[in-house]
Amino acid sequence: MKVILLGPPGAGKGTIAKALTEYDGSVQISTGDILRAAIAAGTELGKQAEAAMKAGNLVTDDLIMGIMEERLREDDCQQGYLLDGFPRTIPQAEALRTLLSRLGESLDAVLELDIPRDVIIDRLTTRRTCTNCGEIYNIKYKRPKVDGICDVCGGTEIVQRDDETEEAIENRLEVYNEQTAPLVDFYRDEGLLVSVPTSEREPVMQALLARIGG
Repeated sequence: MKVILLGPPGAGKGTIAKALTEYDGSVQISTGDILRAAIAAGTELGKQAEAAMKAGNLVTDDLIMGIMEERLREDDCQQGYLLDGFPRTIPQAEALRTLLSRLGESLDAVLELDIPRDVIIDRLTTRRTCTNCGEIYNIKYKRPKVDGICDVCGGTEIVQRDDETEEAIENRLEVYNEQTAPLVDFYRDEGLLVSVPTSEREPVMQALLARIGG
C-alpha cells in the first residue's frame, strides 16, 4: 500500500506505521529519517541538506523533495510505503503529487488520525524516551519492566524530551493547525482522505485496515 499518515503530534502515526509495515511489508518513511540517511550516506543532496542545517537554515522543499524522490526509487519501496508526517504543507503535497505522477505511482489513501486535544497533551506529557537508543515509554501506559532502566539497551537515562512539555506541545499543535491541518481538506478534495477517530489505541488498526480493504 502507498499511504500518507496524517495527524497532529501524539496522534500515534509512528505506532500505526509500525503495525502496518508488519501487516504487508510496506516501509515507513519520515522526513527526518530520509534526511539523516542522505546525510549519513554522503549523497550530493545529503551534503546540501547538512550544509543548510549546520548554517541554521531550514531545508528547502525542493531539497526535501529531491531526497524523497531518491528514497521512493529504492527497491524496498516497491512493496509499498507509509509516509509518516509527510507532507506537512500544501506546497509539499502538490510537489509530492507531481513526483508520484512522474514515477508512475499514486496514493492508495491518506489516513487522518483524528484525536482530541486533551488526549494528545496527556499522551505526550507522559511520554519518556531513552537517550541511548531512542526507545519510547509512557509513565501511564508503557513503563519499563524495571523502573528507570530501558528494556531494549539497559540505559538508565529515560527522560522527558524538551518538546514534550505542555508548553512545547501547545506550540507544536499551533504550528500543526496552521501549516498541516489544511491538508485534510486538500486530500478530501482529492478523494483520498480516510478519517479515523483514534482517542484509544486498540481499535485503530482494525478501523484502518477495514477502511483500506485490508
